[in-house]
Amino acid sequence: MGKHMIVIGAGIIGASIAWHLARAGARVTVIADSEVGGVATPNSFAWINASWGNREPYFRLRTRSMAEWTRLARDLPSLPLSWCGGLCWDLPAADLETYAAEHSAWGYGIERVDRAGAARIEPNLSELPDFALHVAEEGVAEPVAAVKALLADAEQRGARITSSTVTALAQTDGRITGVDTSHGLIAADEVVIAAGTGSPDIAATAGINLPIETPPGLIVHSRPYKKLLNGLVLAERLHMRQTAEGCIIAGSDFGGADPGMDAEATARALFAATKAMLRDSDGLELDFHTVGYRPTPIDGFPIIGRAEGMEGVYIAVMHSGITLAPAVGLFATREILDGERDPLLGPYGLSRFAQ
Repeated sequence: MGKHMIVIGAGIIGASIAWHLARAGARVTVIADSEVGGVATPNSFAWINASWGNREPYFRLRTRSMAEWTRLARDLPSLPLSWCGGLCWDLPAADLETYAAEHSAWGYGIERVDRAGAARIEPNLSELPDFALHVAEEGVAEPVAAVKALLADAEQRGARITSSTVTALAQTDGRITGVDTSHGLIAADEVVIAAGTGSPDIAATAGINLPIETPPGLIVHSRPYKKLLNGLVLAERLHMRQTAEGCIIAGSDFGGADPGMDAEATARALFAATKAMLRDSDGLELDFHTVGYRPTPIDGFPIIGRAEGMEGVYIAVMHSGITLAPAVGLFATREILDGERDPLLGPYGLSRFAQ
């Protein structure tokens, strides 16, 4: 009988870890106190990328995870994954050039395009840049559907999904031995905290401090419409894409807009800007908006690994969960079950905040 693992959280990170653990032969219980997909995942722009703003070690982790998405899709053909490409001009031209030169040197597949090139890639844009970058290998994974596919297959492999609220980590002699929940105590060989914005409160019950911020991000969703976009569009103050069902999803950046004092008004203004950016969009209608809260460690990088001084607990909390989920699931499973920490995770232990 394999080790019994509790995974707290049913967002994309928790679902990936649960699936990889179950596939490796562990007995897995997933505990979630919200709908499948968690809090942040359903409100995600769902961009899979290793784009600008990354140090090289983080770029390497992200590109590895992009490759792991392809592996995961082979293992789980029901995953809604699309390598649709990303067209980017949301930086000043000089910064775009710096990004292109740096990331191209690292092996990222960046193509420089002019106005005519941008029009060929996205012919329905009403405003075209003089200079943009196109990365054909970027993509999207529809977030809630991806979580459902992972958890459904994990259940087929014996995982148990339970709806409950974790009230505390259970300790015995300085080791985490399970969780107290609204439905009673559940014992386990190890507990994985992958509860996104809820992770700090859970960790605090065992004296573990997770330095995380939770900035809000507003995303607008249209009703289904005819195909207007081929891939991701990352314009100045407007990021947008179209789902397989035809819904346009947009934010002022990939993390979403600041909802401000009046989220409804912010959503209407953002949707008006989205319509103005698209040709032949007269019939495009706003369906709803979401405000998500992104679990973001204070230095911007993931927290992945065991907490020092407390056995039996593993932490996986980060922004960019959509990009990182397959690699984190794979690497966390190897570390939890075999004690093998992948070098790509080296910079992302919790202990860095104690220095």
